[in-house]
Amino acid sequence: MTFLETVSAVPATGLFGLAWLLIAIPLAGAAVLLLIGKASNPWGHWLATAASLASFGLGVLLFTTMLSADEAQRAVSVPLYDWISTGSWNIHVGLLVDQLSILFVLLITGVGSLIHIYSIGYMEHDERRRRFFAYLNLFVAAMLTLVLADNYLVLFLGWEGVGLASYLLISFWQHKPSAAAAGRKAFVVNRVGDLGIAMAIFTMLSLFGSVAFADVNAGVSQLSATSATLLGCLLLLGACGKSAQVPLHTWLLDAMEGPTPVSALIHAATMVTAGVYLIVRSHAIFAASPAATMAVAVVGVVTLLAGAWVGSAKDDIKKVLAGSTMSQIGYMMLAAGLGPAGAAFAIFHLITHGFFKANMFLGAGSVMHGMHDDVDMRHYGALASGMRWTFLTFAMGYLAIIGFPFTAGFYSKDHIIETAFHENVVLGVLALIGAGITAYYMTRLMMMTFFGRARWEQGVHPHESPAVMTVPLVILAILSLGAGLVMNGWIQGWLAPATGSHPHETGLLNFTPVGLAALGVVAVGVAIGWFLHKDDIPREAPATRNPLVLVSRNDLYGDQMNQWLVVGPVSGVSQVLALADHGVVDGAARGAGAASVGLAGWLRRTQNGHSRSYGVILVLGVVVIGVIALVGQLV
Repeated sequence: MTFLETVSAVPATGLFGLAWLLIAIPLAGAAVLLLIGKASNPWGHWLATAASLASFGLGVLLFTTMLSADEAQRAVSVPLYDWISTGSWNIHVGLLVDQLSILFVLLITGVGSLIHIYSIGYMEHDERRRRFFAYLNLFVAAMLTLVLADNYLVLFLGWEGVGLASYLLISFWQHKPSAAAAGRKAFVVNRVGDLGIAMAIFTMLSLFGSVAFADVNAGVSQLSATSATLLGCLLLLGACGKSAQVPLHTWLLDAMEGPTPVSALIHAATMVTAGVYLIVRSHAIFAASPAATMAVAVVGVVTLLAGAWVGSAKDDIKKVLAGSTMSQIGYMMLAAGLGPAGAAFAIFHLITHGFFKANMFLGAGSVMHGMHDDVDMRHYGALASGMRWTFLTFAMGYLAIIGFPFTAGFYSKDHIIETAFHENVVLGVLALIGAGITAYYMTRLMMMTFFGRARWEQGVHPHESPAVMTVPLVILAILSLGAGLVMNGWIQGWLAPATGSHPHETGLLNFTPVGLAALGVVAVGVAIGWFLHKDDIPREAPATRNPLVLVSRNDLYGDQMNQWLVVGPVSGVSQVLALADHGVVDGAARGAGAASVGLAGWLRRTQNGHSRSYGVILVLGVVVIGVIALVGQLV
């Protein structure tokens, strides 16, 4: 059955008619907490957590119903109401619950609920905890709107809601200038990507007269290669903004200024994956344009290497993980750019990454909790014994991200590398190199944080986090180990109707020549990371002239390039336009006003009240009129 058939085949009935509650419940939670205000402080965090868990429970019910249904019944359209009806355009608000969107629902609400629970402990002493939980609920509702939309305009509504919620969460501690600046930066950079989505929607309305997924995919076959490439590139621009892909990646590292649960929710499991979802959901458009598809793959492979580079020299534990997020999303974009062969693997890695990266971000928050909020790994060391649960759960995420055999990352990421080699050897080699660098910088993080000599600040006594924080870590650690084993093979067939992918055989032991090469490269990366950081680590970063390290420490000079290539030229043009506006436009207006005043002043002198003056003017007027009449007769 094709994607187009499943979209329109089944109207909503029974439980699926309640799919709108997935969004409404957390949205209502956010509204209650924000409108009631301080009166909800004692119980607001419990309400928000219950709302997220309720959406997760409904998502599980929908998923199990889909599992037991025939393939033809697994994609359900849920129309809600007409939104815009003008001329030939009729845009409605509706939901699409299919094989792709339901996996995102489970990821967003499942991991989101664990982060809500973790935040109860992490934000316990924050005076604005109730507002924080309201923003978490708002974010979950916006993200669910994005992935459940059945057309691009409703998707864009969720897209913008996610942008707003992320701004509120990143800059939550706005009393810190760095946090306020990070929120503004994320908002502004994402607006650049949002322009791409908006222009794509306008183009769809012009070409198809509709923005519904079914109508757009049906009309793509009639497009020229140029139009399909234009649409694909506009969508890719939007994806680069939300998913922090080069060149719109500069906001991600600064976003670590937000509370650590925000980093886990936004920058591991949900928001940064929105771009990957957009590309996979728009697979028909990219299938019609090899150029746009290759652009996606190139952006992905560049970003996976750039993110790994950034993560290799940072000392801030959250920024190492942020660079890692950049890199892993790059793997997903690479897979999405490999066409039908890679789409399912992109989503596979997206889900497993949501588990192990949320695990590690929350683990980093647990480390910070025990180290008086210090984020510098050079001040850690020997935490494995003092924070046993945090260490063990973090280690599970570490094994998963480097692709240790039988962990989640082993199945999801290695499939991407394997597919890349089959589609394009150059992309495959670069993806393989990225795997080696990942193993290096994650081993570096483990060695600097949990092993070696204790380098703690005086007065710091590392201690384990409370159960409300460690239980989510344990659950995510289990998923980091076993999720890949459970989903391997199954996920391809499940996603095939929604992604246009073609399932092929993948065994539990992925020891192909490429798989063995990947394991060898990872082993080398681990060995280098251990060898370089097994000895005493200085508490201050040593000065260096190594250009690779300098570029990494300065975030690949992304801000400087933006300043030179965008901010500087735009500011220059703005100044020129401002001068032109002031000197030419305003000058003309002021000059006309001054001339009018001057003429009025001169004419005022003739109105002096003397009859002889009026007589002279009358005579002169008669003479002028006579001369004009005479000249007219002569001509």
